[in-house]
Amino acid sequence: MKCPVDNETLVMTERSGVEIDYCPKCRGVWLDRGELDKIVERSASAPPPSPQVAAHPQPRVDSGGYGQTPHRKKKDSFLGDLFDF
Repeated sequence: MKCPVDNETLVMTERSGVEIDYCPKCRGVWLDRGELDKIVERSASAPPPSPQVAAHPQPRVDSGGYGQTPHRKKKDSFLGDLFDF
């Protein structure tokens, strides 16, 4: 099967027991009917990862200009863990 974005051949892989197709060039993920529901269902039943605590956490500070407040990294979603090729 070809990627609809760049016409590259899609690669099949398995995530959470579900076969998915992805494009190695543009990193697009293509799911068949019902596959997203299966992935969400299986990841919801899995125990959440334990948080890792740093010995001395350092807040992230943006040194870009005067009067700016520190920015924190946005929390990753569970889909980020599933689709890390």
